[in-house]
Amino acid sequence: MMALGGGWAASALARSAGRPNILLILSDDMGWSDIGCFGGDAETPVLDGLAKRGIRFTQFYNSARCMPTRASLLTGLHPHQAGIGHMAGDWGTPAYSGHLLDTCVTLGEVLRTAGYHTSQLGKWHVGNRKKGVMPDLRGFDRSWTREGKVDYFKHDIYELDGKPWVCPDPGSFYSTEEMDRQAVGFIDDARKQDKPFFMYAAYDAAHWPLHARPEDIEKYRGRFINRGWDKMRAERFERQRELGVVSRNWKLQPRDPAVPAWDEVKEKELWDLKMAVYCAQIDAMDRSIGRIVAHLKKTGQLENTLVFFLQDNGACPEGIGQKRAEEPGTPESYVAYHMPWANLSNTPFKLYKHFTGEGGIRTPMIAAWPKGIAKPGRTSSELGHLVDIMATCVDVSGAMYPRNFNGKKITPMEGLSLDPVFKTGTRKGHEVFCWEHEGNRAVRKGKWKLMSRYEDDVKLYQAWGFPKAGRTVEWELYDMEADPTEIHDLSSSHPEVVAALAKEYGAWAEQVGAVPYAEISAKGKKKKK
Repeated sequence: MMALGGGWAASALARSAGRPNILLILSDDMGWSDIGCFGGDAETPVLDGLAKRGIRFTQFYNSARCMPTRASLLTGLHPHQAGIGHMAGDWGTPAYSGHLLDTCVTLGEVLRTAGYHTSQLGKWHVGNRKKGVMPDLRGFDRSWTREGKVDYFKHDIYELDGKPWVCPDPGSFYSTEEMDRQAVGFIDDARKQDKPFFMYAAYDAAHWPLHARPEDIEKYRGRFINRGWDKMRAERFERQRELGVVSRNWKLQPRDPAVPAWDEVKEKELWDLKMAVYCAQIDAMDRSIGRIVAHLKKTGQLENTLVFFLQDNGACPEGIGQKRAEEPGTPESYVAYHMPWANLSNTPFKLYKHFTGEGGIRTPMIAAWPKGIAKPGRTSSELGHLVDIMATCVDVSGAMYPRNFNGKKITPMEGLSLDPVFKTGTRKGHEVFCWEHEGNRAVRKGKWKLMSRYEDDVKLYQAWGFPKAGRTVEWELYDMEADPTEIHDLSSSHPEVVAALAKEYGAWAEQVGAVPYAEISAKGKKKKK
């Protein structure tokens, strides 16, 4: 029995009556501009429709990489506080243990105790069964999840409720499509139990490898060969202005110097195919979300379901499969779409997944809730962060965030509820945000942002096949009101701001357990030996 304190569970159950269902959708390795309502080329009518019935948040942040983001999203803490300051390796400190700690609670654990039916779908990636960290062990009544690397056509890597899942039709399996089939069943389980539901649906799309149905790929073939990433970046930026997700006074970040001009590129048909498969993956995800939404509408639940959509990090520039010969898109292939297309995906920002430039940490975020959001169809520039999702779910569900759980003292949540933004458009927000991943650091306070890139990542950047990458290791300072695309480094003209924000970062790092990455990296290398 969970150690919760006198009467807490009963009172939470009583307050859950009439509260909304919550559907939390996370996509993987997509850029800020990839969905239609943020300027993208993939067709995403379902997500665009959710945006029209809700709010697009244009200044919402993640944690730059898959595991840290998922840890933060699930717990309402900064990744280091949850145990995943880096990735899966245990590097000798609680902040870098490589799995969720027992001093944090998940959304599943909190909301199940508040009377919700809880379920998880897709990518987990915050621990494994050996560490006691799988969905069925951390608060989820139902789960369809996988262990193992991403493969959209591989069905035997999944578990259902903690046991090996047997695919009923292996020949037609495609993981994106199975997501909604499982989701509908879990939603119906909640209805049978007369409970509101919390569902965390973590799609693989559009993480490499480039895998999609042939008919979906064909839909996009040839759309990009005569335009290329240079023209398409300009087109996306103009669409973003028309859509109102960027202001007219913004400047488009110049093409990454490591990316060649489209006119200089050979094998344009191959590059066109990569982007066609990538868009097909996003298109398939949107249709899958649409089938979940349609089921909610059919069963009369859509009006009182709070839907979140966001992404785990910015676009991925990794050079996976650069030397492989298989045609992208097929089950036999294992290829990414690579840095040039990632640069397009992150329009209008710079840098990528791993890094703390806006292209690495800013996510498009949609919140839709017909019964709970006033003036739907608007955009919001309110600053927000992953940690706010837990706080919002606790607020709207009638749950109580525990001080103790299963005999452990729980780290207090760091977020602030977004419900005031839903109702009035504003809230008293965070004073400061900080980030650290693989030594890539950042601080955002008011209009100022301080950031730096760790030098080892420059070596990684070059290993992706683009040796022109520069070396940036010192703090850079940007005015995010005048220069949100981080073009003009003001560190030399405002040393006092640099010093003040660096002090803020130091205090945060001490609070959450972030240490200089060289120390952690050295421990990791020593362990591998």
